[in-house]
Amino acid sequence: MMDLSSFDIDAPRWDQSTFMGRLKHFFNITDCTTALLPDSRLDEAKALVESCRAGSVPPGTTEEKLYYAKKLYDSAFHPDTGDRMNIIGRMSFQVPGGMAITGCMLQFYRTVPAVVFWQWVNQSFNALVNYTNRNAASPITPKQIGVAYFTATSTALATAVGLNLYTKKAPPLVARWVPFAAVAAANCVNIPMMRQQEILNGIAVTDENGNKLGHSKKAATKGITQVVISRITMAAPGMIILPIIMQRLEKYKFISFKISVRFHSKCANNPHSE
Repeated sequence: MMDLSSFDIDAPRWDQSTFMGRLKHFFNITDCTTALLPDSRLDEAKALVESCRAGSVPPGTTEEKLYYAKKLYDSAFHPDTGDRMNIIGRMSFQVPGGMAITGCMLQFYRTVPAVVFWQWVNQSFNALVNYTNRNAASPITPKQIGVAYFTATSTALATAVGLNLYTKKAPPLVARWVPFAAVAAANCVNIPMMRQQEILNGIAVTDENGNKLGHSKKAATKGITQVVISRITMAAPGMIILPIIMQRLEKYKFISFKISVRFHSKCANNPHSE
C-alpha cells in the first residue's frame, strides 16, 4: 500500500500550465453529478480532505479516493470559509441550471411579460451564483448586495424590453439575439457591483509559496474584467448559434408543420385570439 501521509491534496491533479490540464480541471469542478449527492456524503469528503491536510490519512485510503474527495470538496465548499455552499450557487449546478434558464430565455422572447419574467429569473440566478462564489476576504453588506441585484436586474430588463420593442420590425433572427444582449449588459453590471469591495480595497496578492505580499486594486480590476468577459463568452455559443440553427430548422416542412398545428390548435381553443 502506498504511503499517502505526505500526499499534497491541494496540488493540482493536472498540469495547469497546459490547455488540456486546465480543461480537465474545469470539467472536474463542473461535474453536475456531484450536485446530486447528499450533504452527508459531502461532509465525509470534507473530513477526508482535512485529515489529509493534517497528514493523517485513514488506512486503506487510495490516491483515487483522495482525488475524488477533493473533487467533492471543491464542488460544494467555499475555498475561503470552508462552509458548504447552497446548491444553486455551486459550479457543479451551472450546466443544468444555466442550460434550463437559457433555453427558456431563447424560447419565450416574443412577449414583454415573458421577457421580463425570464430575465428576472436569470439575474436572480446570476446574483446568487456571484454571491455564493464571492471573495470572503472582501465582505459585502446586505445593502450592497441589494443594490447590485436591483441594478443588474434593471439593466437586463431595460435592455431586453427596449431591444424587444425596437426589433419588432427587424428580422426574426435579430429578435432571437435580444436575450444575449440583455445577458451581456447585465453581466457588465452585476459582477462588478457584487464584487465592488475587491475593486475598492484590492485583493490579497501572494507569491508562489502562498506568502501574502499585500493588496492590489489593479489585480482585482483585471480579475473581475476577465470574469465578465468569460461569462459573456460562455453564454455566446448557445445564445448566438442556437437561434441561427432554429431559424434554419423552421424552414423545413416538418418544423413548419408542427408550428402550424400548434397555432391552429391554440386558435381553436381560443376563438378570440388574433
